[in-house]
Amino acid sequence: MASTADFKNGLCIEYNHDIYSIVEFQHVKPGKGPAFVRTKLKSIRTGKVVDNTFTAGHKVTTARIERRPHQFLYKDDIGYHFMDSESYEQTAIAEELITNPGLMKDGQEVEVLVHAEKEEILGCELPQFVELVITYTEPGLKGDTATNASKPATVETGATVHVPLFINQDEKIKIDTRTNSYVERVKE
Repeated sequence: MASTADFKNGLCIEYNHDIYSIVEFQHVKPGKGPAFVRTKLKSIRTGKVVDNTFTAGHKVTTARIERRPHQFLYKDDIGYHFMDSESYEQTAIAEELITNPGLMKDGQEVEVLVHAEKEEILGCELPQFVELVITYTEPGLKGDTATNASKPATVETGATVHVPLFINQDEKIKIDTRTNSYVERVKE
């Protein structure tokens, strides 16, 4: 148990039958009336962000969430299979629990979010950036750069990412996994 005085960014709490991470909080002491804490909470399971206000001193149940390193092995009809990097145990995770599964390639290092008390898998997060090779894209036209134009490109995992016109096939690019967007070309 924790009170509103213990709030800090990243603290995980159990609230409304879900687990939320505190993204932002602000203690407010109005001139009239009791003090309160205004918060932005992000659901660990769904990623949905909600605003909530707690009265000062309100007790909440904290949740201990662990980030465990895993390695992606393969995908089949059961789900995505991962190996724990420390104990070498294999785990299957459903696609709904993985952020941007289309950008994951064999051997990729990821972090699996686990509720420590219940040993329940809550999600799987890729690193912030991944580097992938483009397997197919249309050639860009010369002189077509007056605007911030982009074209679709298929990467080695089969996912489609929009890239600038100057990017060609067989080039390696850096992709932001949070937004599924092109960041830069990787120099070999």
